[in-house]
Amino acid sequence: MKFSGFPVARRALMTAAVVGLVASQALTPVRAEDAPRVKFATSAGDFVVEVYPDKAPKTVANFLQYVKDKHYDGTIFHRVINNFMIQGGGYDAKYAEKPTRAPVVHEGREALAKGGPRNVVGTLAMARTNDPNSATAQFFINVRDNAFLDPSAQSYGYTVFGKVVSGMDVIDKIKTTPTGPGGPFPSDVPRTPVLINSATLVK
Repeated sequence: MKFSGFPVARRALMTAAVVGLVASQALTPVRAEDAPRVKFATSAGDFVVEVYPDKAPKTVANFLQYVKDKHYDGTIFHRVINNFMIQGGGYDAKYAEKPTRAPVVHEGREALAKGGPRNVVGTLAMARTNDPNSATAQFFINVRDNAFLDPSAQSYGYTVFGKVVSGMDVIDKIKTTPTGPGGPFPSDVPRTPVLINSATLVK
């Protein structure tokens, strides 16, 4: 950053002030009323999630871009395990996997260190493979407290970046839907498909 025209001493003070401002902004948590929210309209009902860019900025930006791109519209919850979690956002109603962008860097430990939420009932986290930096579009919602999914010194865990703020009754309905084999999956697929009709940024 250039401060042409300022004396050296004033320029140094200005630089220090800007650095301090940026640091304070980075540490300032997003107020609940300012947190972005996304409404999911599904065949089982509607629910709304709140996401936290101050805790997991790359993860939230990635998720919101998929929302803006309408990626989630027409996808299903393809993996539902009562007393564990519900997972979706990757496959359409014919079990065709939707194309995705490049994976997002894992932010689980960083988010937790910033006071982010853990894998407890109602929280939203990114699904991934064994590679911690492999998350793309798929997400899951915890339907019980899953402490073993939390990041630790021994495990990358899963990046939690939001939570359900309304419509938890819909999540409870989805988690108890009868499941079985479906498409390429041998189990845990809802026998009656749970379709995400739309995912819309509402604030």
